[in-house]
Amino acid sequence: MQITAIEPRKKGLSALYIDGEFAMKLDTEVLLAHRFDVGREIDDESLHECVLDSDRKRCKDKAMWLISYRDHSRKELFDKLKKDYPEDVAEAAVARMEELGLVNDANYARRLTEDLISLKHLGERGIRQKLYEKGIDRDLIDEILEETEVDEAEQIRAVIEKKYARNLDDEKVRRRAVSALQRLGFGYSSIKSVLNEYTDIEEY
Repeated sequence: MQITAIEPRKKGLSALYIDGEFAMKLDTEVLLAHRFDVGREIDDESLHECVLDSDRKRCKDKAMWLISYRDHSRKELFDKLKKDYPEDVAEAAVARMEELGLVNDANYARRLTEDLISLKHLGERGIRQKLYEKGIDRDLIDEILEETEVDEAEQIRAVIEKKYARNLDDEKVRRRAVSALQRLGFGYSSIKSVLNEYTDIEEY
């Protein structure tokens, strides 16, 4: 097989032509590192190695790009990368991010828990579910919730004050509030106890 053309493309890629026909797009830096020049004869093994190296580099670059926008759990990052790259390549990229300290599930889960409490006003069950959805290990979730104090009554009050306090005399609003609070991970008895602070109506 002979390389007959290499043409630059967007996003650091180059189109590789073999024996006069378009073959694939590969990372330009990797092509240069492999010394793929026009006119060079290559075999299947050397082409395969170049493709693998291109995938590895592009996958790591994408991982860095994703992390630059916001924190990711290990599972989140892996799931996003495997959409575009082989699973072993995605796994290697995630492992490299962990080695660099850019992915750390324990730190990520603790920061997320703080946000879920202070910004989203979730209850313990709601926090547990969100962490599980992000791929956090159950044992780590247990550890974090054991060391985190969640004042569920205060959390419920915060939600009520923000959205429902002025209209709790309306039965539809009360029921909507109960449903919303249950979705946030609060038990019915806890919700009812706090709602009783705002209204004398017992039925919700």
